Amino acid sequence: MRGRGDGPGCFYRDQADIDESTSVIQREAYEYDRTPGCAYPTSVNKMLLTSNDRLAAFDAFAHLDTVAPRPVLLIVGSHADTIYFSEAAYAKANEPKERVKIAGASHVDLYDRPEYVSQVVAKLVDFFGRSL
Repeated sequence: MRGRGDGPGCFYRDQADIDESTSVIQREAYEYDRTPGCAYPTSVNKMLLTSNDRLAAFDAFAHLDTVAPRPVLLIVGSHADTIYFSEAAYAKANEPKERVKIAGASHVDLYDRPEYVSQVVAKLVDFFGRSL
């Protein structure tokens, strides 16, 4: 695209793209990211296509086993589409490690829903109080 003098290629999700086949996390993320209380005022809701290769190459777990002996805390919603990431991270992390599931919460619920955020904050206060 740039060879023709066009701007960089972009991917964006529009409300028309969201339907019953859209995954829960994509639906919730769209709703969260585009709502007036959460959307950044200058956001254009686009991702550069050149970001895809960087995302594909990123491995958040590559060095997780080297974090020890520093404590690791993983907090996940019990209904999170991303729960398998937390399970994989927990399996790879060395002790000391702790995993907390927030009952009934999705991944995005943990961002700003008071009934879930209050549980997360309480756990963080406890964890940091013991670990720092």
